[in-house]
Amino acid sequence: MVERQLRRREIVDERVLEAMGRVPREAFVSARQRHRAYADSALPIAAGQTISQPWIVAAICQALELRGSERVLEVGTGSGYSAAVLALLAAGVIGVERHEELAQGAAAALAGLGIANVRVLVGDGSLGLPAEAPFEAIAVHASAPAPPPALLAQLADGGRLVLPIAAEQGDDLIVLRRRGERFQAELIAPCRFVPLIGEGGF
Repeated sequence: MVERQLRRREIVDERVLEAMGRVPREAFVSARQRHRAYADSALPIAAGQTISQPWIVAAICQALELRGSERVLEVGTGSGYSAAVLALLAAGVIGVERHEELAQGAAAALAGLGIANVRVLVGDGSLGLPAEAPFEAIAVHASAPAPPPALLAQLADGGRLVLPIAAEQGDDLIVLRRRGERFQAELIAPCRFVPLIGEGGF
């Protein structure tokens, strides 16, 4: 997966490549999907949601530019797979998932792998976690009509927010870098995500 799907497609951050190689993706999908765990595609999980294809997870992690000391907010934790990768790249991760079933499953999968620097909470991730802010990095795994104002407010100066924005033909994965009160946007790639449901989403 690392060589065929990631390195060949402009994932060049060696820390990200190493983390992707270390996390067992099969631990985050159902028994029926395990034979496809490393397929270059999204896979269905519970509650009508999906686990993103490996390249998307790697692209998000690379765009966050993590060096190991950051606190990361993850919106839409889903199966917990991307949180496991982020846990190897940052000091700590707080995941917010609106489906309790998924939150419990993600927490169990992470605990099963001995990953201790991730907390998974149930809630409206589009509102972030004001009491825990600011965050040096925020990753959103569902498409929004625009960057949620609450997440912009909770991003530390110099921090990075990666999220998909709904477009006419699919979604656009972008990274926003905060510079004081200004945000610089950069397109990463076209993509397709489930919609972000919540006060700051759809």
